[in-house]
Amino acid sequence: MPDKAKKKKQPTKEALYRPEDKESFRELIMRKRAKLLEELGYLKETSETTLEEYSGDNSTYSFHMADQGTDAQEREKAFLFAHREGKFLAHLDRALERINDGTYGICAECGEPIAKARLEAVPHARMCVDCKTKLEEK
Repeated sequence: MPDKAKKKKQPTKEALYRPEDKESFRELIMRKRAKLLEELGYLKETSETTLEEYSGDNSTYSFHMADQGTDAQEREKAFLFAHREGKFLAHLDRALERINDGTYGICAECGEPIAKARLEAVPHARMCVDCKTKLEEK
């Protein structure tokens, strides 16, 4: 009986990208990164705003417990958003590292090229659609 070695499927010609496409992916990632850093700056500003800053005579804020609770909730929400955005920033940074070391666009699971359409939609993708689907089904 012949050995049933796992056959790797060949990507379609449309799925592959040219090496010069890496620069366009780098630019896409850098744009997303710049937007993220801007959002993180805004979140930092808003989370540093405290009730004491609004406690002057002309303040429209009171020292009511409900107002303090709302302020605390808003700061917590800003922190959670910043945490999520920080994780996304790390994914983008790792994608830039993969571009620099020549492993960008190669599935970390099967070693096959990741489809260009997937990288355009999710430029920080580490896995092809098939491998990512299998991982999520586990």
